[in-house]
Amino acid sequence: MSLETTQIQDKLVETFGESTFHFNQEKDIFSFEVAADKITAVILFLKNDPDLSFHFLTDLCGIHYPDNVVERQFAIVYHMHNWYENKRIKIKAFLNGSTPEIKSISNVFLCSNWMERETYDFYGINFIGHPQLKRILNMDEMVSFPMRKEFPMEDGGRTDKDDRFFGRTAQINK
Repeated sequence: MSLETTQIQDKLVETFGESTFHFNQEKDIFSFEVAADKITAVILFLKNDPDLSFHFLTDLCGIHYPDNVVERQFAIVYHMHNWYENKRIKIKAFLNGSTPEIKSISNVFLCSNWMERETYDFYGINFIGHPQLKRILNMDEMVSFPMRKEFPMEDGGRTDKDDRFFGRTAQINK
């Protein structure tokens, strides 16, 4: 029997009620949102339910939405895969911008250990219960989180390049 998106949605709503919402089919990936405090329970359910069997965590990453209200300024996105049915899903949990934190799933999927560390390193999102949450790519001495949108992509005072050669339409002072 083929796993249908309606079956996934019905099981999630039946089990978690209003904690799962905004169900959407985006090309071949079924996506939905989860209340951040329920993420561990939802991921365990998706992994352990015999009909769903999402046993593979493909990716976990962070997103910064600085223009959103404070309660939705950060998001964690989880991509999971059911290899038996070749079905992929995307789960998004929004976090508070003033204290971005969410429970770690490193005890559910061991591979999330490094993914959570990378997300912490670049976005400053605290994964509660992570066994060794520390920087993984940036220097330990850094006090900022470089993927947050409040940091400029490059030095505004650079004079060693001409924006016209990079497809930008900035005016050049002559």
